[in-house]
Amino acid sequence: MQMTSMIDVVFLLLIFFMATSGFTVAERELDPRLVVDKPSNTKSTSHLEPAIVDIVPVGSGFVYKLGGREFQTTSELRNVLRKLENKGDGAIVRGDDKAPFDMAPAAIQACKDAGFINVRYGGRRRS
Repeated sequence: MQMTSMIDVVFLLLIFFMATSGFTVAERELDPRLVVDKPSNTKSTSHLEPAIVDIVPVGSGFVYKLGGREFQTTSELRNVLRKLENKGDGAIVRGDDKAPFDMAPAAIQACKDAGFINVRYGGRRRS
């Protein structure tokens, strides 16, 4: 009995299944790496929003804006941020596309120096 053609078919099927099978991890097996906020053990539960520092154009330059107040320097901004009580709620720095590059990192550092635990860069400021 000739088995040559049968062996050829078996090898072709083997190559077909090896080439078309997926070696990726199934989506249900992936670890989402989501961070879930757990209630802290601290006694103070603040329901305040994070401090939002915007970098806005004024005239021909840019200033830092916190709420309705505008600041020319990071030291002025830092002094006001130190007086805020919601340091556990974090801070968000948002900038204009045309703002100088060094203003956003300076604002982030001012928030860190003022004692904010979680400081994020929020991207572009929405008008």
